[in-house]
Formats: sequence, C-alpha cells, structure tokens
Amino acid sequence: MAAVDDLRFDPWDPAFVADPYPAYAELRERGRVIRYEPTDQWLVPHHADVSALLRDRRLGRTYQHRFTHEDFGRTAPPEEHEPFHTLNDHGMLDLEPPDHTRIRRLVSKAFTPRTVERLKPYVERLAGELVDGLVAAGGGDLLTDVAEPLPVAVIAEMLGIPASERAPLRPWSADICGMYELSPSQETARRAVRASVEFSEYLLELIAARRKEPGDDLISGLIAAHDEGDRLTEQEMISTAVLLLNAGHEATVNATVNGWWALFRNPDQLAALRADHFLVSSAVEELMRYDTPLQLFERWVLDEIEIDGTVIPRGAEIAMLFGSANHDPAVFTAPDRLDLTRKENPHISFSAGIHYCIGAPLARIELAASMGALLEKAPTLRLAAEPERKPNFVIRGLEGLSVEVG
Repeated sequence: MAAVDDLRFDPWDPAFVADPYPAYAELRERGRVIRYEPTDQWLVPHHADVSALLRDRRLGRTYQHRFTHEDFGRTAPPEEHEPFHTLNDHGMLDLEPPDHTRIRRLVSKAFTPRTVERLKPYVERLAGELVDGLVAAGGGDLLTDVAEPLPVAVIAEMLGIPASERAPLRPWSADICGMYELSPSQETARRAVRASVEFSEYLLELIAARRKEPGDDLISGLIAAHDEGDRLTEQEMISTAVLLLNAGHEATVNATVNGWWALFRNPDQLAALRADHFLVSSAVEELMRYDTPLQLFERWVLDEIEIDGTVIPRGAEIAMLFGSANHDPAVFTAPDRLDLTRKENPHISFSAGIHYCIGAPLARIELAASMGALLEKAPTLRLAAEPERKPNFVIRGLEGLSVEVG
C-alpha cells in the first residue's frame, strides 16, 4: 500500500482536473491500491485490477440490500437529502441483484441491437440538422449547438417526453449529477434535491398521462410491465427514466466535446480522420479512451478483499480510476498518444460486469453520427477559442467548445 501525501492526485485542484493523466502515471507506479484519506477511499489505478473489480461480486454499488448504515459502519445521509437518495437509490445503476437484474432485464428490451439500429436513421438525420445549423451560423458552441441537443433529444424521444417539455431535462440532469462528484458541497446537494423533486413530479404526471393514453414509448412500456405484476414500482419507473436520461446523454455530451478538443490538439490525427471517414468507428473508441468522460466509479466492499497483499475491509469504499486504467501502458501501447487507428482498444469507459452501460450501443451511434456529420458538412471546422474545463473531476467535460466554420 502506498500513501499519496507527495503525489499530485488532487480532485479539487484545477491544474489536476485540467490534466490528471501525469498524476495517474505516478499512482500506477506507486502500487495497485492506494489509500486516499481526503475522501476515505482506496484508489485503484491499474486496468487489470479495475476490470476485475468491476466484475467482483464482493463489491457493490450499494450495501443496503445486505446491511443497515450502522451495520456497515456508515452514517445515513442527511434527512434533507432524502428526495435525491430516493430517486437515485431506486435506479438500476445503484441497485444490486435481484432488484438490479429484474429492472435491467425489462429495460434491456428497449436497447436490443435491433431496436438501437432502428434509431440510427433518426439519430443521423438529427445530427445532420444540428450541424447544418452550426454551419449556417458560421460556427458557435459545439457543446450547446450539437453535443447536448442530439443525445437529449434521442433519449427523450425514446422515453416519450414531448419536444415542448424537454427544456428542463438538461438542467435537471446537471444538478442531479453534481452529487456524483467527490464530497459535493451543500449548495450542490440543495440543487440536486430540488431537481430530484421537480423531475420526479414531472414524471409522475407523465406516467399518469401514459396510463390513460399509452404510446409506443419506453415509459408506456414500463407502465405495462408494472401493471402486469409487481416487477416495477412507481418509484422504480421514475428512477429508471431519470437514470436513462442522465446516463443516456451525460457521457455522450462530454465524449463529444472532449473528443473534438483532443482532435484540435492533435492536428495530424484530425487530418487523417478528414482524409478517411472510415476511421470514425475506431476514432470514437480511441477518443473515449484518450479523455475518458467518466473518470472514477465507486464500489462498496461488501466482503473483505485483498489486492496485492493489502487487505481492504468490509465497509470500505473503492474508487476505480477509469481514466488511469485507460492510460495503463500494460494494456495500451503509447497510451498518452492519440491514435485513431488503434487496433486493440479494450477501454473501460462504459464500465464492465453487470453494470456495463446498457446504452453503450446507442452512445456509439450518436458519437459516430455527430462526428460523421461534422466531417462531411463542416470540413473546415476549427477552434475559435481555448475552452475552459468544468471544475468537476468525476464527470469530465468542458464549459463549452467555441468553433468556426468557413
């Protein structure tokens, strides 16, 4: 076990957030598991360990299916945070079997390869329209003009949320996702609670409307499954819809702007991509690896485990560093080099095991569609101003990405 007192790993340092990868290299050199006192976590920086632990059933996203807070040596969250935790704790990302299995099996019907493939023309058409608007304006903010509207519209369409009611979705999502950062502030918690209440109230009304007039959307499908038996509670329906919206666009939005920012900083790779659009598929994978949109994923230790001779007790929390794992030289040749032709690319940006991202195939279609449309319709796309990083560490993105066309 190594200490981190003299390392550069500091999730609250803007310089670290701007470029955490050198600090990750130091962590990997120090060992396979590192105790980090500021967050009371065990950091795991190596690809092999992260990959294995994501599949290890001695770890869990929650512990409440087996232990009380007191039994587990943890303090219950503040009562005023209850609306957020009610919403969050009933989504399948934060559940373990058998509840996780039951909900995922139902939701997976909406994400079969055939279903996702049927969405491809809609996604490509919408991406083309968004890029047309960017080109007509001579440029703009790639984040707000293309990266955000595309996945939000796609997942809202799947859920059956009318276009006229979609404006609050992104702000609600951003406020809720603020709670996934390390040690969120009281203000962050307050915003997350408010968004949780407002989003839940909206979905309750939408569910009621779909009960009266079902459609062919996912919410209608969840209602039908719920009404056939006790497979889904109303809270599980609400939490599932919120999770699909949040997870269904956050990673795609950030992967889009992180990816184009990486391309602008690596003009040789951008030139190669412009010369050969068939590279889009491998480019999507490499850009997800190179600047990972989700840097850290947490798990609770349900039963004592050992990593490289270090015993990690039940009740501890493990922080798996996806960004570090995706730059591990034991797995990736020249990991700090952007290589859009990389053949072997077992990145873990979509996680692994039972919590592997159910929307990964759709995210890949969305990323490829926006990239393809930008390459085709905006071949002269260029950076207009140096972007600012969001201060967040866990969910890695930009405040905006100003571009010019023509």
